Amino acid sequence: MDGNGDSSQGDSGLFGRPLFEDPRARRLSKVGVVDIGSNSVRLVVFDGAARSPAYFYNEKIMCGLGAGMSETGRLNPEGKARALAALQRFQTLAQGMELPPLTAVATAAMREAEDGPAFRAEIEKLTGLKIWVIDGDEEARLSAQGVLLGWPGANGLVSDIGGSSMELAEIRGGQIGKRATSALGPLKFKDMEGGRKAREKYIAKAIEGLAERMGTEPAPLFLVGGSWRAIARIDMERLGYPLHVLHEYRMTVESAEETLKFIHDADLDALRAACGISSARMSLVPYAAEVLAELLKVFKPTGIAISSYGIREGLLYEQMPQMLRDRDPLIEACRFAEAKDARLPGFGKKLFRFVLPLFPGATDATLRIVKAACLLHDVSWRAHPDYRAETCFDNATRANLGGLDHPERVYLGLALLHRYRNKREGTRFEDFYTLLDKERTQEAEILGKAMRFGSMLWMSDISKEDGAQFDWDPEEGRLRLHLTEEAAPLYGEVAEARLMSLAKALSAKALVVDVDGEEPRALI
Repeated sequence: MDGNGDSSQGDSGLFGRPLFEDPRARRLSKVGVVDIGSNSVRLVVFDGAARSPAYFYNEKIMCGLGAGMSETGRLNPEGKARALAALQRFQTLAQGMELPPLTAVATAAMREAEDGPAFRAEIEKLTGLKIWVIDGDEEARLSAQGVLLGWPGANGLVSDIGGSSMELAEIRGGQIGKRATSALGPLKFKDMEGGRKAREKYIAKAIEGLAERMGTEPAPLFLVGGSWRAIARIDMERLGYPLHVLHEYRMTVESAEETLKFIHDADLDALRAACGISSARMSLVPYAAEVLAELLKVFKPTGIAISSYGIREGLLYEQMPQMLRDRDPLIEACRFAEAKDARLPGFGKKLFRFVLPLFPGATDATLRIVKAACLLHDVSWRAHPDYRAETCFDNATRANLGGLDHPERVYLGLALLHRYRNKREGTRFEDFYTLLDKERTQEAEILGKAMRFGSMLWMSDISKEDGAQFDWDPEEGRLRLHLTEEAAPLYGEVAEARLMSLAKALSAKALVVDVDGEEPRALI
């Protein structure tokens, strides 16, 4: 990475040429996926042109196709009726949206049921949908691809739990390795004879088999699936965690084990109401908790991350050209937002180069958040001025963005809040600030105030060396602003007040240097 923060990789760098107008990406602008699971049937329509997919439409029906299958070997009749009605609706919606043909996949219930092939034929006859019934190995692969959509180059073990099965997949350096499937979906246990002891024996034997196939080298564990997300939501409730965004929520093994005990002892109806979990989902959580307890015991992961991306996102990833897969999902999403919503698209790159001297020695991880903030600094300009700062924070912390953990969300949100507001106190987000330490909080404030000042120069080409530049000496605590004759008229009273606020955040003295660079024109 050079001094301007551009990767040496040219177009593939964080400020490389945009791809969302490339025909190979634009064909992903509306992609419809149907997931026929053992517990739910869902339609998702992605706008996937910008690498970090936007959910254009998302609807789920809890059908319970796999309920009772362990006894009957057949699909639940009520679930079949509900699923068929849902699929007819989804196909009609897709036609109304003028989508390309939907990609429809079915998982464990459809592939295991005696009447699965007949039901598949009935669906195709009534709706015209082509249903791909995938095996457990393929289900594991697609789930792992969904994780890679959000974590490019990730390493670890992906566990995807559905209603009737649980899959594991190994990911290393962005590649998918060993895969395995098991009959450990919570629907399997609802009617199992013998109670908890029988379930524990069954689960232990199944996970022992998975461990033999996958190995148990300690690694991060990525959890995919509604039952895992419900457990994570309960973990948040138990801890009083402020940011209710499940994607990239992290749990330690110790915290997860405490939550599993908490679930075992809890009033499930009260817990369901407190966490906003549906009755159908909550009925499966205790069984999923038993599976997770054994999974943690045997595989001993180094940490746990929740992924909201799974099979459906994996199907989108399948259709992405490699050039799009290789892009940073956060930066691409922010660039797409800037192109769509900013008043002066392209200024974010210039603003980044302007503020970069304030972050000497910053890690690549920090610089990508600085870049993201600069790209997003003006996308909320339509919000009411009195609420613009809070709108920015809310959008950054809750937006569907991949490649962004929770502390990074708060860092980004704070920087954008300070883009429009000097003080962060007095907002409804103060509990969120606890996710950052004092140093990172101060860094986010400096970034926000630098963007707040830099936005005053937006009519000047500040990417040029002779435009407007910062020279920051942290040892001396001295900040120099160099202005050319062209840019000097932009430095008015409001700009000066914003520069003073930035200098205060830096605990610095600020000087505005004459065009010849010899004498300070103003000392603040």
